[in-house]
Amino acid sequence: MPLPSRHGLYEPTLEHDACGLGFVAHLRGERSRSIVEQGLDILVRLSHRAACGADPQTGDGAGILLQLPDAFFRKEGLRLGFDMPEPRCFAVGQVFLPADPAARAACERVFTDVAEREGQRILGWRDVPVDASRLGWLARRSMPVLRQVYIARRRVVPSAFERKLFVIRKLVENHIRAEGLDPERRFHVPSLSSETIVYKGLMLPEQLASFYLDLQDEDVQSGLALVHSRFSTNTFPTWELAQPFRFIGHNGEINTLRGNRNHLNARRSQLSSAKFGGSLDRLFPIVQPEQSDSAQFDNMLELLVLGGRSLPHAMMLMIPEAWEKHAAMDENRRAFYEYSSALLEPWDGPAAIGFTDGSLIGATLDRNGLRPARWLVTEDDRVILASETGVIDVPADRIRKKGRLQPGRMFLVDTVEGRILEDEEVKRDITARWPYRQWLNRNVFTFDELPRVPAPPRLEQHELRLTQRAFGWTDEDLKQLVLPMAETGHEPTGSMGKDSPLAVLSDQAPSLFRYFHQLFAQVTNPAIDPHREALVMSLATATGPDGNTLEETPDQCHRLTLPGPVLTSGQLARLAESHHEGMFLPRRLPALFDLDAGEGALESAVERLCQQAVEAVDEGCGLLILSDRGVDARRAPIPALLALSAVHPGRHPDADRAPGGDRRGPRGA
Repeated sequence: MPLPSRHGLYEPTLEHDACGLGFVAHLRGERSRSIVEQGLDILVRLSHRAACGADPQTGDGAGILLQLPDAFFRKEGLRLGFDMPEPRCFAVGQVFLPADPAARAACERVFTDVAEREGQRILGWRDVPVDASRLGWLARRSMPVLRQVYIARRRVVPSAFERKLFVIRKLVENHIRAEGLDPERRFHVPSLSSETIVYKGLMLPEQLASFYLDLQDEDVQSGLALVHSRFSTNTFPTWELAQPFRFIGHNGEINTLRGNRNHLNARRSQLSSAKFGGSLDRLFPIVQPEQSDSAQFDNMLELLVLGGRSLPHAMMLMIPEAWEKHAAMDENRRAFYEYSSALLEPWDGPAAIGFTDGSLIGATLDRNGLRPARWLVTEDDRVILASETGVIDVPADRIRKKGRLQPGRMFLVDTVEGRILEDEEVKRDITARWPYRQWLNRNVFTFDELPRVPAPPRLEQHELRLTQRAFGWTDEDLKQLVLPMAETGHEPTGSMGKDSPLAVLSDQAPSLFRYFHQLFAQVTNPAIDPHREALVMSLATATGPDGNTLEETPDQCHRLTLPGPVLTSGQLARLAESHHEGMFLPRRLPALFDLDAGEGALESAVERLCQQAVEAVDEGCGLLILSDRGVDARRAPIPALLALSAVHPGRHPDADRAPGGDRRGPRGA
């Protein structure tokens, strides 16, 4: 459908599309039918933020997250003959299953077997009543079988039940994937909880309530409702990628996704928690690589919350404020963010995220505030937040308070205490839990603290030119890229696209770097860099040992901060001597291979480099410098990208071991 023509204050060139996000909650957590109905109303009001394809009746996805309606599920369980336990002693899982009867039965058997091995009891399965005629033909063709599983709590306290359900779900998913029991790839668990339930699917917002007949039942009541209408910019629309997920609804993109996932995999051997009985190895992959950026964010948030963090604490870890150049920020908060940067890399990108665990519900914006969120509180204690105003009709005289969520800030409703927690209060309580500044002062070193050593001699003009050619530099690189950066300190401005031939088609032996380009979600992002947005972006980086993200201890932040990702020869020389100040013991490893060694020389050199890295770590080295100096007519460099990715333990989404089978894995600079 074309955009309307320009008229009045409307300018079609300023039109943008994005997901719709909203929630409604009763301030004191009073459950009612009206909260559910208002949540569905918000969803319909956000229909213009949804999308569809060739089939206009098949949307990109819509859904609603509610508190688990105990009365409704108890009624249905008794009707089906289940031996229903006391309130809050059972959970309900919303499950998407394969259409093939044999595959579906196999998936259900796995669910039962795993639940029993984990000490829990399956009460039974319920077919979710739906009206498929409400869907478009494309959604019907890809529709899974929708069933709900009832699980009774046994031998665990209520606070540990959610964690046990998480373990059951992960083990079931891993087993079904490993055994190939779901050839249609339709198995998915939108929610498995004693606190919340998610109804979602590949549909338009207005179809949700008419498709899921449960949502029309008067006994389906809740004290909160989180809704989402999807405009899929980064992944293909499917049933399982509709939102909300188990904790969040997300409007935006996560641009650091691959790095976030690989960093988690690199820490795999370090991750452990007494709450999970020790190592988390059997639960990997924690972050599912085939899912959307929003789904992977939800995976990580779920781990942090069930691993012991409060929900707002976990959100602060994943979406930190701009703290480095915020002169007015409270010192405790600044120390918290600096410390936390050693535990977890920010999940950066334009984002407005609504989140809930069933009792807390809130929202936060990314540090740049590139997505909108507005909220209001009514006289009858309803709290409404959405991507825009007007999602529920509220007379002006019934509005007690309203506002707009600011960049990096958090809006939180505690339905148990019956009050709204201001950003300052929430973060003050979290950032004062430990003496983060004391820990940082003892464990973080800056570049200025390194010993000053003579810089290596500069290469003569002829030698410099030969070295540049050996490493694949071209005259265009020097004139168009390096020279402008050297003169101004700024990255050269170029086009959004790239019109040069693909490296894979070249006969000029291009650098390995040319085969890889940074991926951006360019649909809605403005131009942004550390120079134009210095208050919210930084080039500073750090190196140091990876720790256990699920723990907070002083030695977790033992790091060396660097001014940026590019070091001069003089700075690298200082880094190589850092052990004089009690820093990480450095070891320089040659990243070269013999040109006369014949076929397989490069592969052998990479294996040898990995083995040397493992030996260095075993000998106590904490800083590895992969050096390709010494290139001549007989020795060629291992491409730096290949060398580093081979040594780094997070080199592959499924990697669980460092080079040579060592599970600790070195970290290089």
